[in-house]
Amino acid sequence: MPQIIECVPNFSEGRDPAVVQALIVAVKSVPGIWLLDHTMDTDHHRSVLTFAGAPDAVGKAALRAITVATELIDLRRHEGVHPRIGATDVVPFVPLSDVTMDECVRVAYSVGQEVGARLGIPVFFYEQAASNPKRRQLESIRLGGLQGLVTRMESDPAWLPDFGPPRPHETAGAIVIGARQPLIAFNVNLNTPDLTVAEAIAKTVRHSNGGLPCLKAIGVKLASRGMVQVAMNLTDYRVSSMHAAFQVVKTEATKRGVEVAGSELIGLVPQAALDETAAASLRLERFDPAQVLETRIAAAMSSKSGTDPTLSDFLNTVAAAEPTPAGGSVAALVGALAASLGVMGARLGHHTKTEQSLTQLRRQLHQLIQADVEAYDGLSEAYKIPKHHPDRPKAISVALHKATEVPLEIAELACEVGQLIHSSLQSAKSAVHSDLTVGMILSIAVADAGIHTTNVNLKLQTNHQLNHALLSRIRKAERSLEELKGLCYTPRPDT
Repeated sequence: MPQIIECVPNFSEGRDPAVVQALIVAVKSVPGIWLLDHTMDTDHHRSVLTFAGAPDAVGKAALRAITVATELIDLRRHEGVHPRIGATDVVPFVPLSDVTMDECVRVAYSVGQEVGARLGIPVFFYEQAASNPKRRQLESIRLGGLQGLVTRMESDPAWLPDFGPPRPHETAGAIVIGARQPLIAFNVNLNTPDLTVAEAIAKTVRHSNGGLPCLKAIGVKLASRGMVQVAMNLTDYRVSSMHAAFQVVKTEATKRGVEVAGSELIGLVPQAALDETAAASLRLERFDPAQVLETRIAAAMSSKSGTDPTLSDFLNTVAAAEPTPAGGSVAALVGALAASLGVMGARLGHHTKTEQSLTQLRRQLHQLIQADVEAYDGLSEAYKIPKHHPDRPKAISVALHKATEVPLEIAELACEVGQLIHSSLQSAKSAVHSDLTVGMILSIAVADAGIHTTNVNLKLQTNHQLNHALLSRIRKAERSLEELKGLCYTPRPDT
């Protein structure tokens, strides 16, 4: 097995899909990185990305994402129920395969030094990377929020940052970076709007107050759902399992006359921590087998292992009497072909930056061929849930959102491809003008197809909040498409 580490950065943004998408693009722009998962929560006002790869590549991806977060997130305007001290709040590195904790600590130090020097953000190392025992625990660094940390920085030399200035960044605050073992973010939702109940239960069950070992917990309010939550981190699931955590929260809730509404995972979970029987007994909401860490890594590695079907295989599969692959996958393939034409023209014209950008877009469109299949299959599985099952509407809504996002992303990327091809057309060799124009025409067709599918699926969505989250992206893609059509179909003067 190759050396693989995981990074699970938490960002103080859970309400603007455009910002989260920019973070995703930053991570995926690094070759050799597998984006395994991303979540976004409006109540917590927080998003979490999970990606993996070789140590140095993961460090580079983390640094790019932190840079984007620093540019786009203003902590001064942030309001959310989750504790935080920074725009990029915490960045842990986790050993997964054939790699030591020391290697994760090395990557943490390297990234931290760059963040402090280049971005001017105070960096504090935690867990296995901690330079000071007082700062080993994340909650110790976050105590009192950013203002509490600033007060300690100003009054206690032991609280000067490991890297960066001795004062917070104006908009990005501070950042915690470290190395740790796999952690499970596991929440239990309570059928009450009373926050004091969740806070009391969290205080009882957490390790620091004599509760379960290796369990951290806080009580938070889920305003959008009219209930409260005991949000937990299991720092060693082998010591305290999800089942144990669920049962102790349920017991404490029953004592207070409150019912458990359900539980949920944030991000991925190691295979050993969960099987299908455990998922059923825990009443996990929206659990997907793809949330198993090893499963997602295996899928990511498989997609890059050279086992892709031949073009002939793909054409035969599309032509088969099966629902997938279909329109979305075909559009993604055509978009990747258009990008390839652009790469050819850029190479012949020695436009290195354009070549690199188009190569990355080609890679992303290639990945979306399979992503569209998975999105459709997920929607099909949701529709198979019995009509009277209480989880059916939510499952369909979530799956439909994914099936809408994928063609929209295909359309967005296709517009980028067309724009880049046009930018290199004037200085390209005359012998490839026709080929590049074909690339632009294909890009237009792909974007048109993606927007069409997006709008069709949007009409089926009953969750208006999810629809609203996509509307600005759809309108922007439509404007980009019209601009691209104007560039392509406006006659150019003879030269």
